[in-house]
Formats: sequence, structure tokens, C-alpha cells
Amino acid sequence: MDSSLKQRLDQLVGSSPIFVFMKGSKLMPQCGFSNNVVQILNAMAVPFETFDVLSDMEIRQGIKEYSEWPTIPQVYVNGEFIGGSDILIEMYNSGELKEKLEIALAS
Repeated sequence: MDSSLKQRLDQLVGSSPIFVFMKGSKLMPQCGFSNNVVQILNAMAVPFETFDVLSDMEIRQGIKEYSEWPTIPQVYVNGEFIGGSDILIEMYNSGELKEKLEIALAS
């Protein structure tokens, strides 16, 4: 990955305590997995930002290398890659996500 792409990704990930790379936007998800993530974060009433990977092929491919995770959506909390839709659902159901987000938003 070239340094300019890595810098762009670093800036996006660092722009919000909770950041999601997804297909579509939080107002209009473009796939079921992205919608799952948006629904969970909305249900938890936490502020989050998103980036539509469908709008930028360089970011869409680059984020997979950046996180070493092959699928979209990708959720970052305080710059740390958490996972995708399935992992977020598991963390939500176990209560682990609530704890992690409370800590992230408090710092």
C-alpha cells in the first residue's frame, strides 16, 4: 500500500471515535451487512461516522489490506479495527460492544 493511501485511511479512521467503512451511508446502507452495523450503532444511540466504499475504489480495496480483513463493512473504535457485521452482532449480543463503546466515547 502506498503511503498516500495509508495516510488517507489513517485520517478517516482517526476522524471519529467510531468509524465504519461500509457500502452506502448510515442514512442509506447499500447492503444487508452494512445495514446490520448501522442498526446496531443506532440502537446503541452512539455517534459514528461512515465512508461509502462504493464511492472510491482505491479506499474499497485499500481498507482490506489496511485491516487485513477481506470484507466490508469494517468497524473501527478509537482507531482499532473491531471487525465486520458478524463480529459486531456477537459483541452486541454479549454486551461486550456496549462496554467497548462506552470506554471509547469517554476517552
